[in-house]
Amino acid sequence: MAFWVLAAYGWFWDELSPMGLGVFVFLWLVGMFGLPFIPFGAGLFSSFVAVLDIALAFTIFKGDVRL
Repeated sequence: MAFWVLAAYGWFWDELSPMGLGVFVFLWLVGMFGLPFIPFGAGLFSSFVAVLDIALAFTIFKGDVRL
C-alpha cells in the first residue's frame, strides 16, 4: 500500500518523472511475477516491496526523510 501511495505522491507533485515512475512500477511487476519462480521467492515479495518503498521515499524526498 505504501508503494502506491508514494508513487502517486511522487507523480502528483512532480517529484518523479514518468520514466522514473515507470521504472519503479516495472520493478514492482518484476517482483510480483518473477519472484515466485525462484525457491522461497514468493515469501520474499513483501521484503522486496519494502526495499522499493525505501528507494522510492529517498528518491521522492531526496534523501531528507524527516521523522
